[in-house]
Amino acid sequence: MYKILVIQTLNNLSDERTEYLINDRLSFMRFLGLGLSDRVPDAKTVWLFRERLTQAGAIERLFDRFDATLRNAGYLPMSGQILDATLVAAPKQRNTNAEKADLWAGRIPEDWQDKPSRLSHKHRHARWTLKFKKAKRQDDGTIPTTDLAIPFFGYKSHVSIDRKFRFIRKWKTTHAAASDGARLREGLLDKTNTTSTIWADTAYCSKANEDFMEKQGFASKVHRKKLHLKPMPRHSQRSSAGKSVIRSRVEHVFAEQKSQTGLFIRTVGITQATMRIGLVNIVYNIRRFLFLERISTKA
Repeated sequence: MYKILVIQTLNNLSDERTEYLINDRLSFMRFLGLGLSDRVPDAKTVWLFRERLTQAGAIERLFDRFDATLRNAGYLPMSGQILDATLVAAPKQRNTNAEKADLWAGRIPEDWQDKPSRLSHKHRHARWTLKFKKAKRQDDGTIPTTDLAIPFFGYKSHVSIDRKFRFIRKWKTTHAAASDGARLREGLLDKTNTTSTIWADTAYCSKANEDFMEKQGFASKVHRKKLHLKPMPRHSQRSSAGKSVIRSRVEHVFAEQKSQTGLFIRTVGITQATMRIGLVNIVYNIRRFLFLERISTKA
């Protein structure tokens, strides 16, 4: 059953589509160890298995188990670690201002309490935030001086990868409006990495984080923020350029996850969102492991 979840996550399939394709494709059946005469679990069984794993909070243990497999295969966390976060969309909600205020305060709106069916379809843990993008070049060749602010609803996936092999070693799921920098102090750093250096963008630049890393014995390579309305000194520009070469590697992780698995939260609640993002992280590590094994064999 766990292999079915891997196939489902890798190909971004619904439960019904998963059932159909297992019956339709011999490659899926071979991967699952099923014969032509074997019974294939139906969509309801797949949903129930995933739901039980979710309620048991098993996704963290499953991730740690495969991470132990990577370490036993010789892929130890090396050369430091890189932190970053990406937004993960969820279906948009239409709530009143009073309902939004209750949700932000951690309360269930009064109108929802006696309507279980409505409550079960509401994303009470997802939040709105603004996603900033660089404005495109105009037809006359000029570039606007202001960035675009795009409203975004959903969750946020925080990861820490090792610099050497680019495996995800630590991860966390929050609502979309959560601060990136604060997550650094909430178990996102891997103390087993053979190098103490930490790379991250300006979202993680704060005195609290610098003090925390120094206390924990880490060396900070976090990007420094530019002073408001002042040009960045030349030496700071050179330093940031050097850091970006390494830090940008984490962007490849998110790009592969979103292109391959179509990372999107269709379920309701932070627990289900954590399950979904955790499965995507495991599948990424599996694909990365197979890739590294394949190129090492050719070499």
